[in-house]
Parts: sequence; structure tokens; C-alpha cells
Amino acid sequence: MAVEVIHRRGAEDAEFPQRGLTEKIIGAAIEVHRWLGPGLLESVYQRALQHELALRAIPFVAQLPVPVLYKDVAIEPALRLDLVVAGRVVVEVKSVDVLAEIHRMQLLTYLRLTEIEAGLLLNFNVTSLRQGIKRVANTLRPSAPSAPLR
Repeated sequence: MAVEVIHRRGAEDAEFPQRGLTEKIIGAAIEVHRWLGPGLLESVYQRALQHELALRAIPFVAQLPVPVLYKDVAIEPALRLDLVVAGRVVVEVKSVDVLAEIHRMQLLTYLRLTEIEAGLLLNFNVTSLRQGIKRVANTLRPSAPSAPLR
């Protein structure tokens, strides 16, 4: 079963996979949002977040290509993930009016394909970034063979 945890401090956060790392990523994202505010393109927030992660010496890969297989055929072009932090957290950057269920499902698909257990949805188009943070955990096994990123 897949579990979604909306960011808030409490008992459920203690059990979230990669909790310490996601806290560091969230701290970096809050700093970006404080400087830039809402209303910009996702690509701007992603580049700023990359810079902030680098300043904090948090390792990441941007626009990581992930092969997608359909019945043993590679689908091109490969899927590209916004950010994979320390090989353990997929970060999906958004700048939308409201995070929708499809955004959560998109991130769950990314987690399943990569066999990574923790993800963050970060919507920068909000007054306070805390309103735009969703933690998503993957507890499902991959539904199709894919190349793990570990």
C-alpha cells in the first residue's frame, strides 16, 4: 500500500522513510521560496533549489534519465526526474495553483520505477512553502522491471 504524508511535525513524520534527508531538502526549498516567492516557472525554482542544495553540500542529480520499459521495449525518450537527492529521495518541483491527485500519482510512479522509497512534491506557487509540501512514500513493489538507481 502506498502512503502519503502531508508535511507536518508529528508522530507520523518519525516513521517516514528518509525523514532526516527530507528535512534537509525542505529546509533548502524554504530558503529558495523565501528569496524568490511564488509565481515563477518550475525551471527557475528547480535551478535555485539545485544551487541551494549544492551550497549545503547535499548531493543530487538533476534531470536524471530513467529508462521506461513497456513489454521489454525501451520507451524513448527516457523519463527525466527533476531531482534525485543522495540517491534516496525523488523531488518533483511544481509551480501550480493547487497540487492535484495526479501530481501525487506521478511521483508514486517515479518512486515505483526507480525503487526509491521516499519522495517530495514541492509546490512553490503558494504564499508559504509549508502549504506546498507533500511527502510521499512508496511501499509498493515495482510493477514492471526497471533499472534501480541504487
